[in-house]
Amino acid sequence: MEYVYAALLLHSADKEVNQENIESVLESADVEVDSSRVKSLLSALDGVDIEEAMNKAVAGGAPTQQTSEESEEETQEEQEEESEEEAEEEDEEAEEGLGELF
Repeated sequence: MEYVYAALLLHSADKEVNQENIESVLESADVEVDSSRVKSLLSALDGVDIEEAMNKAVAGGAPTQQTSEESEEETQEEQEEESEEEAEEEDEEAEEGLGELF
C-alpha cells in the first residue's frame, strides 16, 4: 500500500510519478524499497488518469447523506407496509374463525 500512497502523494503534490520519485518518497518514510514493486506499480499506472480514477472512487465509494436518508425512509416505509399486511392477515384469520362458529 505504501507504494500506491507514494504515487498518490506525488500526484497531489503535482510531482511526476516516476520510479526515482516514488523510491525517494518511500526511502524518506523509512520503507524498504523493492524496485520491482515500483516498476510493477508504474506499469499498472501506465495510461491511467489518476485524478479521474480518484474522482470515480470518491463518487462510487461511500453513499451520500441524502442517499443514506432516502434508504432509511424506504426501509421505514417497507416495515410499515409489512406491519399493515400482517394486521390485515390477522384480521382475516379472526374473521374466518368467527365464521366457523356460526
